[in-house]
Amino acid sequence: MSDQQINNVPLLQHSTSTFQPHHQDHLLTRIWIESKKLWLIVGPSIFSRIVTYSVLVISQAFAGHLNDLDLAAFSIAFNVVIGFDMGLLLGMASALETLCGQAYGAKKYYMLGVYLQRSWIVLFLCCVLLTPIFLFASPILKLIGEPDELAEKAGVLSIWFLPFHFSIAFYYPLQRFMQSQVKVWPIVWSAVAALLLHLVTCWVLVVELKMGVEGIVVACNIGWLVMPIILMCYTVCGGCRLTWTGFSVDAFSGLWEFVKLSSASGVMLCLESWYYRILIVVTGNLKNAEIMVDALSICMSINGWEMMIPLSFFVGVGVRVANELGAGNGEGAKFATIVASATSLIIGLFFCCLIFIFHDTFGLIFSSTPDVLQEVDKLNLLLAFTILFNSIQPILSGVAVGSGWQSYVAYINLGCYYIIGLPLGILLQSFADLGVKGIWMGMIFGGTGVQTLILLIITIRCDWEEEAKKASLRVERWTDKKFEPKE
Repeated sequence: MSDQQINNVPLLQHSTSTFQPHHQDHLLTRIWIESKKLWLIVGPSIFSRIVTYSVLVISQAFAGHLNDLDLAAFSIAFNVVIGFDMGLLLGMASALETLCGQAYGAKKYYMLGVYLQRSWIVLFLCCVLLTPIFLFASPILKLIGEPDELAEKAGVLSIWFLPFHFSIAFYYPLQRFMQSQVKVWPIVWSAVAALLLHLVTCWVLVVELKMGVEGIVVACNIGWLVMPIILMCYTVCGGCRLTWTGFSVDAFSGLWEFVKLSSASGVMLCLESWYYRILIVVTGNLKNAEIMVDALSICMSINGWEMMIPLSFFVGVGVRVANELGAGNGEGAKFATIVASATSLIIGLFFCCLIFIFHDTFGLIFSSTPDVLQEVDKLNLLLAFTILFNSIQPILSGVAVGSGWQSYVAYINLGCYYIIGLPLGILLQSFADLGVKGIWMGMIFGGTGVQTLILLIITIRCDWEEEAKKASLRVERWTDKKFEPKE
């Protein structure tokens, strides 16, 4: 069999028989089969996400060894301004996980390229609408209570981040497009290339040319621009022959329906992403703001680094559930959910143990200031609980994306995070005199904890065979017949 023939073999050609109710294989055999399929997506995704996130970690490490103001300003610019931006655009791009995943499972391969181009159009227009946030970041940050010096510095860095901002509109859809058809290695190699280029550029601009924190931002821009360029070249040069048939004006059709699904996905995920960004904003209003923001941003960076693992399971279970539902196999979608949830939880428990073991030393990666390291040590217990909750919550959200439940989960996130969790955190900070610990405790146990419980109940009570029927109807409704290949 030729390489081209191998690449054209659908991943799920045997999946409909693997998980049928009458299948007599031993449970361990079924778990092994599903784990192999899951890790085929999750393994490279973890590597690429950790490499990509390492761009931020390296940037913060460079900024932390300049001075405390530069570290705090970079943290505010990235975690608040860019974080707001990335949360929304990542969520909107996640509509492709539902559409491309279910279309791929239903073998409607020709629609994936159309969905990709529609996503580019929608996300680029969204980037244009969000640009004023970057241009007027300083007054916005002052308005929400950030100290003047910190807000001015962060506002300048936000403008420097504009190329990063627009690169996201092309990178995230390409990433989802490839993941839905299990072409994950191009994503890995593009991330490695970006990290190596970022390291070299950071060293040249910050150490050799003394550009300071602005040089770090330029290096971030260069790294993130490289990734969509590499993936685009791979796609149009024949890497996705089955699903990419070229640019077409027909991608402009059906945009309104696509906007509605993208908006639901965007609201669902950005409410999660913004949630912990708000923690940094509120912390900026406390006493010793620079020290507290530095300590919290270090904890958030460690959490974000580890979060790349459950987020990879988010992608993996989303693709597996979407593929199985698209193929009409509800039992397979259910079993994929169970295996992914259990695996991610075990990994989360392992990292919780590491946090307890190295509670007084992991902050040295980012800062050598004694006051900052002391505050980081005080927050290690909350960091461990956050990692534990986040080892299961993204997997349940991934099931929602794979099943097309985004609009329902958006309401759940709004209620749990912003009606329960955030007010509870502010109450604990204000009346229990717990400072940043109080805010974080309320947000973890009141928001993330309640949300995880609700999603768990919904997932357990789900009628998977009914979801498979809905997925089949969705694929038919979204399939544009004029794109269908002639026999």
